[in-house]
Amino acid sequence: MVKVALFGQKTSTSLEDVITPFLNFLSSHKVNYCIEEKFLQTISVLTDVNLTNVETFTSYEDLDKTVKLFFTFGGDGTILSAATIVKDSQIPIVGVNTGRLGFLATINKSVLLEQLENFFNGNYHIIPRSLLKIERNDGVEIKDNYAINEITVTRRETTSMITIDTYLDGEFLNSFWSDGLIISTPTGSTGYNLSCGGPIVHPSNQNFIITPVAPHNLNVRPLIVSENSCIDLKIRSRANEYFLSLDSRNLALTTDVELRISKAEFKINIVEANDASYFTTLRDKMLWGSDKRN
Repeated sequence: MVKVALFGQKTSTSLEDVITPFLNFLSSHKVNYCIEEKFLQTISVLTDVNLTNVETFTSYEDLDKTVKLFFTFGGDGTILSAATIVKDSQIPIVGVNTGRLGFLATINKSVLLEQLENFFNGNYHIIPRSLLKIERNDGVEIKDNYAINEITVTRRETTSMITIDTYLDGEFLNSFWSDGLIISTPTGSTGYNLSCGGPIVHPSNQNFIITPVAPHNLNVRPLIVSENSCIDLKIRSRANEYFLSLDSRNLALTTDVELRISKAEFKINIVEANDASYFTTLRDKMLWGSDKRN
């Protein structure tokens, strides 16, 4: 029998109108399902479906790898969190958007039920998304050391800018004197990268983007490089620590820790409806053409 997984982070009642018919659809079509433990607690108060004996999971280790589809309920941030559970299992993620903005979670909850038949009949396409991988020079392992959107280095415990000496495949590139530096995938180009003046890059491109955050030198601009590049970072700061962010996961490191960023060995598979278009999503989310003069 087909089996799917359910995951979400949103704790509001925005799921009330969709979760019950969704679960009923799975039952009526004899689709088995498992639910992430915390998400089960969230939806159990929103539905009258009996979830007492439902199989649960908490992490990559106890997720059933035979799952056909991994449904996320929330927004793009929920998909970023789901990636730490799916990891290299290659299980396709179906992002159900229960919020407002979503470049990854493109299936609006209002059309989910009418799309379900297509998903279970295989009428969809999968878009593989490249990931960034990060390593420390001191050999200490970083948990879940990859990111779908971006890896960011920013200042910590100081109002002064930091200096980020950056090397590309061993060759010195620049010393970025700024509030921080973003290394973004094409998927993440519409995130933090975009808000800092970086370009929008189509997800099919095999590139990474290096974007400074509020650089002191105004002639410093974002740079697009090959995804096969190896990027080394050395941080100098008046403070002894700096922040490292992997998507929405943060940790503080001391300035003697150097970083190496490269392409991860695996990709995350995102499900899109057959009638979906990246450019349509881009126009809708960016409100292109909304100017009444158009």
